[in-house]
Amino acid sequence: MKTSYASKVICFLWLMVFLSGNVCAMAQLPETTTLPQPRFKGGISVEEALKQRRSIRKFSESPLTLFEVSQILWSAQGTTYNNRYRTAPSAGALYPLELFLVVGKVQNLKPGVYKYLPVTHQLALIGKEDKRPEMADAALDQSWVRKNAAVMVFSAVEERTTMKYGSRGIRYVHIEVGHAAQNVFLQVQSL
Repeated sequence: MKTSYASKVICFLWLMVFLSGNVCAMAQLPETTTLPQPRFKGGISVEEALKQRRSIRKFSESPLTLFEVSQILWSAQGTTYNNRYRTAPSAGALYPLELFLVVGKVQNLKPGVYKYLPVTHQLALIGKEDKRPEMADAALDQSWVRKNAAVMVFSAVEERTTMKYGSRGIRYVHIEVGHAAQNVFLQVQSL
């Protein structure tokens, strides 16, 4: 599983870069930003989004809006049905995924590292520096990571799933990341 290993290495390297010098900051109550409510009707159908979806490496230099960030985060791990379920399926509804946003250029949002809080649809500021350059270095100097307005990072607390499903729960976590990522791709295409 080469891809899985590479993604774990990049995530680990990013966490090491972030945590060096920032461990104490996480012990304090974070500053939070309430995101705009997501909209539930898009401009194009799911079928059209599927037809138009492509992987690209060239991105606009303009900043994202807070609404766009809100919509993208909600599509990945937002809550549905009385805040009980998420937009992406999870084995046993255990939700091991945690979502972080490394911000460089988002309107009305300071550069830094944020953790997405799905139940309250908020961002918690957990690091006050733009970490995109360090992330690009950890991602084998991928310039698009450095230049993007923001970078989404999926992390997981595997124990949430393995406590119920044993070691096969790790495979379920990998599947869940795929579900959430596909939601993001389709949402971005719709936007």
